[in-house]
Amino acid sequence: MSQPPLVTLIAGPTASGKSALALKMARETGAVIINADSQQLYADLRILTARPSVQEEAQADHRLYGVADAADAWSVGRWSRAALDLVNALTAERRPVILVGGTGLYFTALTRGLADIPAVPNEVRDQVEAEYLAVGEASFRARLAEVDGPAARSIERGDRQRLIRAMSVHAASGQALSQWQAETTPLLPPGSWTGLVIEPDRQRLYDNCDQRVDLMMEHGALDEVRALVSRNLSPALPAMKAVGVRELSALIKGELSRGQAVDALKQTTRNYAKRQLTWFRNQTPGWRRV
Repeated sequence: MSQPPLVTLIAGPTASGKSALALKMARETGAVIINADSQQLYADLRILTARPSVQEEAQADHRLYGVADAADAWSVGRWSRAALDLVNALTAERRPVILVGGTGLYFTALTRGLADIPAVPNEVRDQVEAEYLAVGEASFRARLAEVDGPAARSIERGDRQRLIRAMSVHAASGQALSQWQAETTPLLPPGSWTGLVIEPDRQRLYDNCDQRVDLMMEHGALDEVRALVSRNLSPALPAMKAVGVRELSALIKGELSRGQAVDALKQTTRNYAKRQLTWFRNQTPGWRRV
């Protein structure tokens, strides 16, 4: 009788309860929990990113949480290498592993692989973006279809960033983005893992997002962002783009009142959760839903 996979992937939007489910499973099975959320990598943002608390981390072995300084930019590739090293070491010891988070590209890297796409020069991307702005989405998508049909068909309506990315890759490399992506190998072998997506009712999810923001504000999120802003880091760093940094920075600068900042943060969080829901619905159709 074959053994079930040792690796479980748990994905879902922010405030969906995925971390609580992972902790429950880890307590029951002795699994090691590995972070698969790009924002929870950063040590500076425990409260704002809703990282597991010290008490929760004491209940199970947690890895890759708060391991990076905000000044240090982690890419998908860097996370993938770190996570895969952990998975390989732990499964070699027959220890179960749970990877949990809301960063879709992390799960894509594990289950489909990372495309070795050449860097796109800034001037090429700027030219492509100017073309998009000049002709509009419909005409731009038609032009993309001529050089990369799969990308033109799969990219959702209104996703300007991905449309420009696909055209830019072709312009810079002469090869379609979809072709680069097709030449990838999954980091986790097929059959070695099982995946599930937490997909709550949308209104319940939005209510959870609002409640989470209120709790963050009560537990010191503003002080956390104030300490981060005081470091005068580049706004291009991933940690500076974490959900809530912009809104609470505006409060600190006096550009928004507390009420306005909280309302803006709640809206941003709900929008983020909605995008995550859509992404997982489209990109993980074969995963079990919870």
